[in-house]
Amino acid sequence: MSFSEQIFEKIKEFASPKEISWIEAKSTGSLQSLQTAFVATPRFISKTTIESADSINNVDINNWALDRLVRVYFLTKFDGSDKETYTKALDTLFETAENNEAVALISALPFLAFSDYWMLRATDAVRSNIGLVFDAIAFQNPYPMQYFSELAWNQLVLKCIFNDKSIHRIQGLNERANQELANSISYLAHERWAAGRTIPAQAWRLVSKFMNEAIFEDICTLFVSQNQNDQIAATLVCIETDFSAAKEELKKHQELQNETFSWSMLEV
Repeated sequence: MSFSEQIFEKIKEFASPKEISWIEAKSTGSLQSLQTAFVATPRFISKTTIESADSINNVDINNWALDRLVRVYFLTKFDGSDKETYTKALDTLFETAENNEAVALISALPFLAFSDYWMLRATDAVRSNIGLVFDAIAFQNPYPMQYFSELAWNQLVLKCIFNDKSIHRIQGLNERANQELANSISYLAHERWAAGRTIPAQAWRLVSKFMNEAIFEDICTLFVSQNQNDQIAATLVCIETDFSAAKEELKKHQELQNETFSWSMLEV
């Protein structure tokens, strides 16, 4: 079953007979008709919330609105046999998109042909000041994990941390952790601490495999923080790391070592 067919099967679980009839009528039209249907979707399709534990092509669609899923479905119906025609049609939608259209386009990236071609659209979404558009690339979307360079990946994660967003919702978060990102988290923490502020405790989950002397000093700072979440993060990092000094430091905090902690406790 193709991705398009899988999406349509999921749509049928939540759409009314009238909505399904409209979708079927529009999905077999010309490229121009599909573009028009994409734009017109909210006039004919509700915002019913999708509740699903299923993923399609590693895309988690849980809590999507139905009209968003239908828009993505229409995009999967575009004929990709001619790259120039295909990309031109989609570029037109990107360039004229209002916020919800942009969200659907970014959400559809894992389903589009010529994956590399859409890199600039994806990185533009990371730089977006529109929260909905940024969230569409950052969360429930495997495109960054699969295609972003290390630099682009780190920018996405750091923007989430900077804006106190829930980094655990980023797909591939642990798999794509890296030394430069760990160093950047340390730098950001120093800037925040100097200003009398903090960073989200769960950000420290990304430093465990990349511990060095500088980051170890940060972990020691967390242990003496008045914030219990910081203490939990420090404990978890020391449990996970192979850095010998961190193991010794953990022994000094027996009251924490004996607790059962997990990173999920720090997710918000």
